[in-house]
Amino acid sequence: MSGAPGALVAACAAGWAGARVSQYTRTMNTGTRATRAAPGAGPGGSLPSTRRPRTLKVEVAEVIRETHDTVTLVFDAQPPHDYRPGQWLTIDPHQFSPLLRFIQLMEQLKGRREPPRAYSMASAPHEPLAITIQEETWTPGEQAYPTILSPYLVQDVRIGLPMTIAGFSGPYHLPDDVIGHTDHIVHVCEGSGIVPNWSIVKAALRDHARLRHTLLYSNTSWDDIIFRDALHALAEAHQDRLRVVHLLTAQADLGGLPATVRRGPISTALVREVVPDCHNALYYACGPALSPWHRLAAKENGVRPTPRFMERVRDIISELGIPRSRVWEECYG
Repeated sequence: MSGAPGALVAACAAGWAGARVSQYTRTMNTGTRATRAAPGAGPGGSLPSTRRPRTLKVEVAEVIRETHDTVTLVFDAQPPHDYRPGQWLTIDPHQFSPLLRFIQLMEQLKGRREPPRAYSMASAPHEPLAITIQEETWTPGEQAYPTILSPYLVQDVRIGLPMTIAGFSGPYHLPDDVIGHTDHIVHVCEGSGIVPNWSIVKAALRDHARLRHTLLYSNTSWDDIIFRDALHALAEAHQDRLRVVHLLTAQADLGGLPATVRRGPISTALVREVVPDCHNALYYACGPALSPWHRLAAKENGVRPTPRFMERVRDIISELGIPRSRVWEECYG
């Protein structure tokens, strides 16, 4: 875990100073996450249910290796499920006996009990329940403590493992009256930020025939793209409703790759090109943001912290003049 939840909410809020929002903090695929949705009257007014999450006992039915550091765990819980695409479930690490001594050490060092971790559903509600986890790495000086749960889930979980999960929660989902606000959803993601949007896209293509989707998906290299083949297949099956643009930030040679692949990070010019109706669309952005530890390290070195993906996205949204009420974001440190 990196940083205090309250501090991360403040860090995520820095890019939207003055906006009225509801804030939720959690861990999901990598690091601590904060979710933001505009309140009340605007398109972002759909807030999470206040009902208490229910506990489910499940077994791992399938383990799908997505990339070298990412897996999808498919559970034996069959559809339909009562969550909103884009929401998450939680897993308490104390239930896994191989982790207990490590957890006890971390709790002694931190002076508090380790909380459950939350992971976005990779499945849509009409599919078998599944989550996708990217292994968190520990870099001394960037995170205070080593990661507890994600390495175990990615590297050691096998088919048949029983576990208890709790769900479902989160405001990062389409509003009930989405068609009343737009016919175009723009998904802006980096790395494991694709997971909640993958659930949203699959469900919306099935349930909202009038909605179009554009996905701008940033990764380091072609081999780092989560759901790569499935994204291609879905776009091929819905060519009039789903456009996927891959952005590779550290791969110089694009030879042999599809025409949907671009070199470099996301930019204002790219959004203008790919989303000509940018002021009419709704935006769902998920990816890494500056954590309290990044900000503290920069302060100690007397420099400004280097913006990460979500900071760039916020700048682009501002440069395009897109109202904040048309933007949902979920960030992790």
